[in-house]
Amino acid sequence: MSFDVTAFDVTLADVQAAAARIAGKVRRTPTYYSAGLSARLGVETWVKVESLQLGGSFKVRGCYNKLMGLSEAELKRGVVTVSGGNHAIAVSLVARAVGTRALVLMPKATPALNIQLTEQAGGQVELCEDSVAAFAKAEDYAAQGMTPIHAYDDPAIIAGHGTLGLEMAADAGGRLDHVFISVGGGGFSAGVGAALKGLDPAVRLHGVETEGATTMTQALAAGEPVAIRPTSIARTLGAPFATERTMAAARQFLEDIIVVPDAEAVRELVWVLQNGRVLLEPAAACVVAAALARKDSFRPDERICLVLCGSNVALEDIESWRKSFGV
Repeated sequence: MSFDVTAFDVTLADVQAAAARIAGKVRRTPTYYSAGLSARLGVETWVKVESLQLGGSFKVRGCYNKLMGLSEAELKRGVVTVSGGNHAIAVSLVARAVGTRALVLMPKATPALNIQLTEQAGGQVELCEDSVAAFAKAEDYAAQGMTPIHAYDDPAIIAGHGTLGLEMAADAGGRLDHVFISVGGGGFSAGVGAALKGLDPAVRLHGVETEGATTMTQALAAGEPVAIRPTSIARTLGAPFATERTMAAARQFLEDIIVVPDAEAVRELVWVLQNGRVLLEPAAACVVAAALARKDSFRPDERICLVLCGSNVALEDIESWRKSFGV
């Protein structure tokens, strides 16, 4: 991709500082060689199983880094965020751990499981008409003194997410040539990109989106953030817009963005569950589909790693998708 590069403001040093700050608060999830995926892809393939993280996704990394940096006064006033997905669960879990109140504004269309998991984690849920209304409401609460926690457009959140990259680079047993990572609003790939590219500029990062959740693809094509109404079943990829910060990171770190059909994400979700004994949501399984789509471009001596970013999915949804896509 060739785009004008705007400066991105999170560095490898920021990610390393975040790793020191959140050490002992989050799980060091496993990174291991997958014989099954190596056979399917024709090259040595590793997986970073972040689906086993606290709260079911990578999101607690950034949330701990952000909330641990708040003052006592800010913690006393509470935090407010907009999310219908994994960020909602993570903010709630981390807020409870650090002793503050989390108000989570969710679109009415949010799946029941996500509302339930957020409330179980200690968050107070307030439903809004849609994400636009939720962001407007968040501004009102911020004006009243609550600290807003953006799901992806925040250097502290991004640096925290990048700690996954440090673990992966250390645990993958050698140099990685290609890494496949999901892109929603772009904060996750931004942080991991800062870490991996900071450690080895030659590593190639491939972003992955699903059809119906092409937030970053559309933003980069337009040269500015574009508001989308996501239709993909990979709900946690359905960020309503990218931002100038996450777009700058995508331009700087990503080789390309591979867009895969929902049906392929479901097919790989089922394959990984049956063959790898790991539960993934479609937003994570899509990276397996993307790697398969790029299979012919790998050289025999290359090593790749797939970031399996989350597992918050209802079993009845999986069953429904299998029927509708014939998987």
